[in-house]
This record gives sequence, C-alpha cells and structure tokens, in this order.
Amino acid sequence: MSKALLDVRDLSVAFAHGEMIAADKVSFRIGKGETVALVGESGSGKTVSALSILRLLPYPAASHPSGEVWFEGRDLLKLKPSQLQSVRGDRISMIFQEPMTSLNPLHTIERQVGEVLRVHRRMDEAAVRARVLELLHKVGIREPEKRLDAFPHQLSGGQRQRVMIAMALANEPDLLIADEPTTALDVTIQAQILELLKQLQREMGMAMLLITHDLGIVRRMAERVYIMQAGKIVEEGATEDIFTKPQHAYTKQLLAAEPKGAPPTANDKAPVVVETDDLKVWFPIKRGLLRRTVDYVKAVDGLSLKLRQGQTLGVVGESGSGKTTLGLAILRLISSDGPVVYMGKRIDGLTSREMRPLRKEMQIVFQDPYGSLSPRMSVGQIIEEGLTIQSPELTYEQRRARVSAALKEVGLDPKAQDRYPHEFSGGQRQRIAIARAMVLQPKFIMLDEPTSALDMSVQAQIVDLLRDLQKKRDLAYLFISHDLKVIRALCNYVIVMRNGKVVEEGAAAEVFSRPKEDYTKALLAAAFDIKVAHKSALAV
Repeated sequence: MSKALLDVRDLSVAFAHGEMIAADKVSFRIGKGETVALVGESGSGKTVSALSILRLLPYPAASHPSGEVWFEGRDLLKLKPSQLQSVRGDRISMIFQEPMTSLNPLHTIERQVGEVLRVHRRMDEAAVRARVLELLHKVGIREPEKRLDAFPHQLSGGQRQRVMIAMALANEPDLLIADEPTTALDVTIQAQILELLKQLQREMGMAMLLITHDLGIVRRMAERVYIMQAGKIVEEGATEDIFTKPQHAYTKQLLAAEPKGAPPTANDKAPVVVETDDLKVWFPIKRGLLRRTVDYVKAVDGLSLKLRQGQTLGVVGESGSGKTTLGLAILRLISSDGPVVYMGKRIDGLTSREMRPLRKEMQIVFQDPYGSLSPRMSVGQIIEEGLTIQSPELTYEQRRARVSAALKEVGLDPKAQDRYPHEFSGGQRQRIAIARAMVLQPKFIMLDEPTSALDMSVQAQIVDLLRDLQKKRDLAYLFISHDLKVIRALCNYVIVMRNGKVVEEGAAAEVFSRPKEDYTKALLAAAFDIKVAHKSALAV
C-alpha cells in the first residue's frame, strides 16, 4: 500500500498518570476504500487505540506517551481542538458499541442525526430534514417519516444501530470506525447491519476500521487484519492468510475458540423436571381516561415444553420473541396462564411464600455478568446471600466453606471471595454468577443469554464449565440464547420462538441439520454464514 489514508505509528495509551499502559506502540495503516479489522479480546487495547484516533479518551486521565496518527498529511494528536472538530463526524466518523447509551435519550432521532449536518454543513432546517429522511431510508428504517419524532427507547436494537450508522455516514466520511457494531444484536439483525455497511462502503468509496472479537465477522468483512493482545499488535496480514496460516500462538488460540463439543446424550426415560402446557403470558394494553384494556401484547402465546433431568432445552429467537418471558414465567417471577409443573407438582397457583422453599432448587443466571452482581457486596457475600435465606441453620464457617467449594467448582480461587465484582473480568464475573446459583445445589437452572457479553474464548470456557457441572450434578438447564453456535454445543432439544409462538421445535441435531421453517433457515444462515434462498425471513 503506497499511500495510507490513516497511518498510526507507535501509538501508546496510558492511564493513571502513565502507570497503566493500555496500548503499547501500536502501528497500523488503512488505505482508501479498504476494510481493516482490529481483533482481540476485551482488554486487549482495541477500543482505546481507536478512540485515540479522534482523541475521544478523557484527558488528563488518558495520555499518549508515544505515537503519531497521520490522516491526510496531518498528525491528529497535535491538532488544536478547533481543527480536530472539523475532522470528527465529517472526515472520520465512529459507530459505537452500544447504541442505546450512545444516543441521547432526551433528543429525537431527527435532531440527533441532523446535528452533524448543522455543525459541519451549515444546512437550514428544511435541507436537514430532507437529508435525515434520505439517510434513514438508506440505512433501511421503515417509514422514516414516522420515526423522525421518535426517541431512542422507542426503537429496537437493530433500529437504534441503523440510526447510529445514519449519523456516522451523514457527511459521507472518508473513514468509518466501527467499534463492535453488531455485538448486542440478534444474528439476523447482525447479518443485515453487516450487509448494509458493505453496501454503503461500496457506494461511498469509504475506508473502514472494524473493531471486533468475532472472527466470523472479520472473515466476512475485512481485507487485512491486525491481532491485538495485552496492548500490543502480535500479528498482521491479509485476512485469508491469518485464517489459513496463522503464525502467532494467540491467533491460533482465537481461531480455535469457538464453542465445541456436544451436549450429553438425551435420556428419554429421565424424570421430567419442568413441564408446561399451552402457557400464555399476555400483557394488557390500556388506553383512554379510564385505562381500559384495548388489546394484549402476547409475549408467550400457547407454548408447551418438557424438560428432563440432565438435559438442556434451548430456546432460540430474536429479541422480543418471548424467550426471557417464558423463563420468568416458569420460575414464577411473572404471572401466566396455564399449568407449570415442577417435579410432578403444579406451581402456577402458589403464592410467593409457598414458592420460597422451591427457590433454592430453581435458580437463574442472568445475561449481564456485571449488572447482576451487587458492586457493594464482596464475592463471598454475593454467593452466601442465598444460603443465609435458604439454610439459616448453617454457621458462618459452614457458609464460608460452601462458598469456597462453589468458587472452586467453577474454576476460581476460593481466596477471591473477599474481593469485589469490579476486580474481575467478564468471564470471571459470569463464573461468580454461576457459583451463586450452584451453591444452593439446584435441580433446574434458567440460563438467560449467559455468554452473549463474553469474548469467544471465554464463551467456550463457560460452555465447557456448564457442561461439566450438568454432568456432575445431573442438572436440567433452560438455555435462552440467540447464539446458535452455543446452542448447538449445549442443547439436546431446541424450541425456535418468534412473536411469542413456537415456529419450530425438535431434537437439536435434527433442527440444525434439517430445518423445516424459513425463519429457522434464516437464523441458521445468519449464524453460520450459509447462503439460503429464503431471504424474505431476513427482511428488516
């Protein structure tokens, strides 16, 4: 590449007055119209390196002990704030990882997308509105005229990410920095967003810096790859070379990190742990002065399932399909209609007090390993809390011994119980959440997207851990996810949900090898990059 559009040379990023080096002499180049991927696990330095390009890190907490960022003959690290402002959002734009926190909750979509046009193009209101409509249409927002006055919370995750893309592309930048642009999205929405970015890139001749830990996305999108580990670039090269002839041990480890293995063989004679028949969860829609019910949101609409001891039932579907609502109804954390049978006994009519003795046998692991752990409690207190309620006869020493055993069982040092959640990585925090559930020796665990927020290698570790614990304790899992690779590695039986209803169900091997419904085929195509004829199921 004779001349680079962006040339980052020996960039270092330090925090805490230089005591912590997050990026150490990082160098990479991007040519005009080229897509380059910056790949690595959480904490590898990818995002801080990218944010440094536009100097978006907080000053003086962050500093640059060394480095240059050359863009069109100018070192961006040496520009005055006024000069840098003419580059940000105009020549270089950025899509952030989490669209809900990146969009202003108090401003409408029209105002937020139009802001970059007012600042950089000095357009009048009529021209801004016309351009915003054009952008929303281009990124695939249906009926954009009706979305102009909408606020971010009124849009789905996929729609919010499309709005972020519209904002980033408003001024037709030369370089787009996309920081994990699809991490929080369902597989079908993810496929749409990636295809959209490729299409817009072709139309505009735009270069792209793609930051991700998902190697499937890298292979689909990038021409060249830089691999980061512990703040350093450990390998670089053409995408095909990286995937077929990796040189560095860490690159090989990343390529081998996809969840593997198979679930335990299903035993059709094992005792039934949980069973439902025609289960419904309908939320009323109330309108008018008297708040009369005019309709219902049918989150779960007539679902039947049977889960046996030692087996995993996977519930698959996009956001809003009713997966989590189903799990909460089975655990009796929300009300529902229809029988819910646990270990041969109906529990759907039990009061909160009557359910309390069963809580130790029916546990839950949440999606967000940080948000589900109290930052004010030590790890020991978090895991011990259930024991103090369910087993008050235990002494402090006995409880602490049980906590130590639970931590050891999930692969953590028992001495860690006196530390706090913020001192652990995402994977370690999820292990703590699993230990909190396991310490009560449950028979049934609902796992709600327990790996979606984790790096690929950590995902594989958690899948192996869950499989080992299931085999050891003969546990029944209800595993909720939109990640079909994880579902394939863990589940005996699969239910595919859409809009509260079952679209398809069957043995996992059968559903994965011979799906019957177009929607299931579309999910599999998006997850495994398979070409299918049923593209209508992937419509926005």
